[in-house]
Amino acid sequence: MSYWALNAFFLGFVALVAVAAVVSRRRPRWTAVALAAVVLLVTTAVFDNVMIGVGLVGYDENLISGAFVGIAPLEDFAYAIAAVVLLPALWHLLPASRRPSTGSGPSTSSGNVVGSGPSTGSGNVGDGAPRV
Repeated sequence: MSYWALNAFFLGFVALVAVAAVVSRRRPRWTAVALAAVVLLVTTAVFDNVMIGVGLVGYDENLISGAFVGIAPLEDFAYAIAAVVLLPALWHLLPASRRPSTGSGPSTSSGNVVGSGPSTGSGNVGDGAPRV
């Protein structure tokens, strides 16, 4: 199986999730996604070229298309594209988590926010004393 065939499987799934996000009422901010894509693709190009250049990874010549960005095969960028589209789409499709409306930090069993107010503890775990 070629790298493009493997990429097609994952990118097809990503496309389905992205379409679901677009048709939902909560659409991702595609301008932010595009900006993230540019940053991620540039960093992918830089670090893939470095990793391939130092011999950390290699590719079977028979399984790649022959198109390169530097010395990195074009197929290698599909994962960056998949991540930058899939993650925001999932973020908008999954339900928002319910957070307690009181306090601004983790709560203790008594309902007080950890680290709020004076501490009279012995420094043991669970007594509310500050940690050093």
